[in-house]
Amino acid sequence: MKLTEEHKKLIEKEFVFTASRSSGPGGQNVNKVNTRIELSFNVEDSKYFSDIEKNRMLIKLKNKINSEGTLLLTAQNARSQLENKRIVIEKFYELIERALSVNRKRIKTLPTKASRLKRLESKKIQALKKQSRKPPQL
Repeated sequence: MKLTEEHKKLIEKEFVFTASRSSGPGGQNVNKVNTRIELSFNVEDSKYFSDIEKNRMLIKLKNKINSEGTLLLTAQNARSQLENKRIVIEKFYELIERALSVNRKRIKTLPTKASRLKRLESKKIQALKKQSRKPPQL
């Protein structure tokens, strides 16, 4: 399911952002500036998504959703809060679009005639190999 810009604006009203200090190397900037952004989105309480969509998200994103039904995403790659905020929002929309996409049902097909003949031929070759290993009949 592809989300339009209007839908994205509505969903963004339900975002909760928190900033904290980033981990890892980076010198004094990391030690004194809260650049890491964490996005929290409560899937269960969302007004935008239907119950079917919520269930699909809860199933497909179960490793990213906590016990209260909140989806948590973080970004700490960039040196600024604004850039990390943009990154985490993009990450959120990619996850949601992937989770809401419905996989097409596979249509069962029969093996082709060529593949059946190839399989039988390989079986014959294997049988001949095994037969040639037997001791000769006297």
